[in-house]
Amino acid sequence: MDLAQKLAANLRARRGAKTQDVFARKLGISRATLSRLESGAQNTTIATLEQIAKSLRCDVGELLTPPTK
Repeated sequence: MDLAQKLAANLRARRGAKTQDVFARKLGISRATLSRLESGAQNTTIATLEQIAKSLRCDVGELLTPPTK
């Protein structure tokens, strides 16, 4: 599993039952960007990754490690 796939899985897991629209607004990114990140189709910048981690109140490292099930 590469880093993009780990990030994708963690974002999907942390989104839970929220819609992509609601979750994207919470993260401060567009729904289209969230969709591409959740599918592993888009890489992100360090600044956006930090913004996502801050919004989710987690460490950047947590977003890049294999998700726990």
